[in-house]
Amino acid sequence: MNLFDIVGPVMVGPSSSHTAGAVKIGNISRKLLGEKIQDAVIWFHGSFLATGKGHGTDKALLAGLLGFAVDDPQIPKSFEIAEERGIHFRFEGIDLGDVHPNSVKLNLTGKSGKTLEIIAASIGGGRVEICQIDGLDAHFCGDYPTLIVHNLDQPGHVTEVTSMLAHKSINIATMQLYRASRGGNAVMVIECDQEVPGEAIQWLEHLEGIRKVTYFSLEETDV
Repeated sequence: MNLFDIVGPVMVGPSSSHTAGAVKIGNISRKLLGEKIQDAVIWFHGSFLATGKGHGTDKALLAGLLGFAVDDPQIPKSFEIAEERGIHFRFEGIDLGDVHPNSVKLNLTGKSGKTLEIIAASIGGGRVEICQIDGLDAHFCGDYPTLIVHNLDQPGHVTEVTSMLAHKSINIATMQLYRASRGGNAVMVIECDQEVPGEAIQWLEHLEGIRKVTYFSLEETDV
């Protein structure tokens, strides 16, 4: 535990969970989509739904989707800024079942028509967890460059991905494997100590049996 686990991050308030955490979820989701957002449908669950509006959770999450940091003074104006940029957005309520009370589901559409569905939670002190991507478990926190590979549950895919990372001198910090069913859809979630180059991601996307590759970078982009 460190000081930020107790007092939270430097931020625009009022709440590290309902405000700073929401901004961080929006920012991670924006980077995972990998392009400018055209449309966002945001579904609040539990405490986010019950008290989020009073804490500015809606404005904070939208601010993250716009690329604002947790201490950006423009966060309270995120609705107006999104409208100025031509971004369509709406907020709904949802019951996601047995999940963290500060949970949210996002359905994002990019300028090219690319879509992304994310379920995430703000777990306290400004810390967050990405729980699902496009219906499959993910479970990562956004503190490391993270490679998410959706693939068919077939022999060889894990070796292909880890061998590529070794070839690029990228060290694996953590690795999680999930599958929906034997022989069905599967996902690898790999947190890395170094950034994964774009050409390596493109190489993975063209491998037989790889359904989708999503990447979260710590580097700031213009999306």
